[in-house]
Amino acid sequence: MKLRKRIVFGLIATLALAALAGCGKDSSSEDAAGAKSGETEKITVGASITPHSEILQQAKPILAEEGIDLEIVQIEDVVTPNTGVVEGTLDANFFQHQPYLDDFNSENGTDMVSIGAVHYEPFGIYAGRTTNLADLPDGALVAVPNNVTNEARALLLLQQEGIITLDTDAGVLAGVNDIVDNPKNIQFSEIDPSQLVRALPDVDVAVINGNYALEGGLSITDALAIELADGLAAQTYKNILVTKRENAENPALLRLVEVLQSEEIQNYISETYNGSVVPVQ
Repeated sequence: MKLRKRIVFGLIATLALAALAGCGKDSSSEDAAGAKSGETEKITVGASITPHSEILQQAKPILAEEGIDLEIVQIEDVVTPNTGVVEGTLDANFFQHQPYLDDFNSENGTDMVSIGAVHYEPFGIYAGRTTNLADLPDGALVAVPNNVTNEARALLLLQQEGIITLDTDAGVLAGVNDIVDNPKNIQFSEIDPSQLVRALPDVDVAVINGNYALEGGLSITDALAIELADGLAAQTYKNILVTKRENAENPALLRLVEVLQSEEIQNYISETYNGSVVPVQ
């Protein structure tokens, strides 16, 4: 009887160890799609509605064929996608550029990283009460984004157009206090980026993020001025896929980056957005 018990307990222990070994195996030994096991791997990505979610939708069926289930969570604000990644409710996000990510990490003590750039959205100056930049009146009211990196970008565009001059040391963190020459005595209204299009009737012009211009029904062809394609902004403000540092080698996320950078998706971006969104070259 004791021998029988020992045999039974030994079998149970062997099965338990085998189960643990199966759970603890290195997933990197499988390909990103889980094709060897036939299982589907799910990744959840938070994204702005336009154009980020739309671009991800094009990648979704490609990944599905490889066993990767891409869940897209549409988010309208610019904070929740990052907090979702930090808290683990999102595997990654797709809505921001590197300067914004750097600023968020610095302000919040987080450690998120880019795993690939996908596209660039030119900033534009759009008409409100004034329909020509040459006609901006003295004391004109100009709306700009109210977060550090995007406000700097807006001010750099205004400088590009000769409306203001910034301190040469300000760079991509420029604020209104860095303006050293303001011949038209421009007044600035700092507004949440998502509200800039709605603000147009109440300001002379607004400097608007490309994605929010699109969501508001504007095209880059409507802009009075846009960032130069070969300028600092085009190199600095590419939109990136972001995740936690410890998740940066996740095979499914890296495969998503490859798909987003593929010729098929890059052609979709060029053909769909007519210059309002520019694929990474």
